[in-house]
Amino acid sequence: MAKKTISPGGTIDGVVELPGDKSISHRYAILAAIAEGPSDLSNYATAADCQSTLQCMRQLGVAIKTNDHRVQIAGVGLDGLKAPKRALDAENSGSTIRMLTGVLAGQRFSSSLTGDSSLRRRPMRRVIEPLRLMGADIHGQDGDRAPLEIRGGSLHVVDYTTPIPIAQVKSAILLAGLYADGVTTVQEAVCTRDHTEVALREFGATIEGKRGTIGIHSRPKLTGRQLTVPGDLSGGVFLISAALILPDSSLMLHNVGLNPTRTRVLDFLISIGASIKVATVQMQNGELIGDVVVHYAPLVGGEISGLQVAEMIDELPMLAALGPFTEKGIEVHDARELRVKESDRIATLAQGLQAMGAQVTEFPDGLRVEGRSVGKLRGAKVDPQGDHRIAMALAVAALGAEGDTVIRDAECVGVSFPEFFGTLEKLRGAPV
Repeated sequence: MAKKTISPGGTIDGVVELPGDKSISHRYAILAAIAEGPSDLSNYATAADCQSTLQCMRQLGVAIKTNDHRVQIAGVGLDGLKAPKRALDAENSGSTIRMLTGVLAGQRFSSSLTGDSSLRRRPMRRVIEPLRLMGADIHGQDGDRAPLEIRGGSLHVVDYTTPIPIAQVKSAILLAGLYADGVTTVQEAVCTRDHTEVALREFGATIEGKRGTIGIHSRPKLTGRQLTVPGDLSGGVFLISAALILPDSSLMLHNVGLNPTRTRVLDFLISIGASIKVATVQMQNGELIGDVVVHYAPLVGGEISGLQVAEMIDELPMLAALGPFTEKGIEVHDARELRVKESDRIATLAQGLQAMGAQVTEFPDGLRVEGRSVGKLRGAKVDPQGDHRIAMALAVAALGAEGDTVIRDAECVGVSFPEFFGTLEKLRGAPV
């Protein structure tokens, strides 16, 4: 497994056009496949997870052409998917397996969905249970794990309240609702990212409801579209954090997605002292995009808990890793969901930061990372346990350490941001 050595120091300086947003890319690909007619998707994510979605759709009989960051999909309509000849492999992608489960539940054939060893450890009951309430026939390994065996058939509507606000679960139910017999409704205590609802409208579905309640009408005529995927803010947060660690840094993220369900992370960073401004905001295909300008500023630190957690779940590892560079440290609570991601992100991040000399207290539902008064981080050998977001968070923290840091299995960043290390190198005045 490839190792990556991170040397500290330098500054972040430049303008970045980020790769396409992972979450939006998944949804565009799935909806383009079950729409009628061709779709042309520009700036499609280079992330390995999003390539897994494309491969699964190919196995379901959809013709797909890729050229650099452009993807052309020949939509087959709601009922045009074909029974796959072998199990669909989502690899490391939780979005792929969960959302496709919703689509496959309404088909007239049987299918199997699996993934890599990491994905097969992740809980699937949260998707299986609401889909079963809709009449789906789904069985998992040991009841709650992939591979999932799905016997497609008729579905009926449900009014479902999500016990834990998770966008992938909401999306699976809404996608299954396309094949139900009326209006399927999902209610959530916290408004999770709404890319599925936005994309469904763009392709022609009828979505109704108010904040926290989403309804979808069944059997719409989805029509192929020409769409551009915004830059991925979740990936951009790692570069923003690098600029907040290295003095005299200045960074612009150009044409990045600014969906209100995703920008709470910017609000939090500003609240703890970050110098961040948003400019040239415009609407594109139902999604807000704009430029994010960041300048180095000393950080105070703070706490993340309650409703904030669901809105920043992907960014929490990086935010926690900023703790040693703040005055008061960073404390996270109500984030037990982090323990069932690609790794146990609470434990894995704590171990990595502790190896670098950080003072970390681990809780069942979060962690506390002490501030700069404890002392500077030091270079160390760290293991992200194959988790892309932990690898990037530790790499960014290593920029402010004393001495080199060696990251084991560093190529795992390809799951979400293959260009990460190269982009960081271009932006820095010191080698990565």
